[in-house]
Amino acid sequence: MKNYVYAFLFTGIFLLTSSVTFAQKVNFSGTWTYSETKSVLGGEGGSRGAAVKMTIKQEGNTMSIEKTTRRQSGEENISTENYTLDGKECENPTFGDRTKKSTVTWSEDKKSLTIASKTVFEREGQQMEIDTIEVFTLSQDKKSLSIDYTSKSSRGERKNTFVYDKV
Repeated sequence: MKNYVYAFLFTGIFLLTSSVTFAQKVNFSGTWTYSETKSVLGGEGGSRGAAVKMTIKQEGNTMSIEKTTRRQSGEENISTENYTLDGKECENPTFGDRTKKSTVTWSEDKKSLTIASKTVFEREGQQMEIDTIEVFTLSQDKKSLSIDYTSKSSRGERKNTFVYDKV
């Protein structure tokens, strides 16, 4: 009887730890369009920072995000950001000669992804720094992508939740 109890406990512990250890990373790949009605915008600046469309390609240990944004003039701008999903620092060009340095980390359950970025630049003779945190999460049906976006700079902090629908 004792052996059965030990076997049962061992099996239970193995299954519990293996489900955490071998948790599947969610895949954000797809084309996504911005949903203004589902997004939650806080503070001044509204949807600034939100792409109108994103195409994400996630393969192995890499992820690329092609973002289509719309300028105030209505003109569209397309940019691509490339990341490694191993926690190593990545660099992506932004406006002009600016570079955004980012680190990507997974949540413990591998269901959300955090991109922490820092952009340092000079404006009107002063050095400025913008820190952003973007937390990517898929809905259970995988038809919506939410990005909890926080931006901090000398001008203050902005928090938004941008929601995208899968095309």
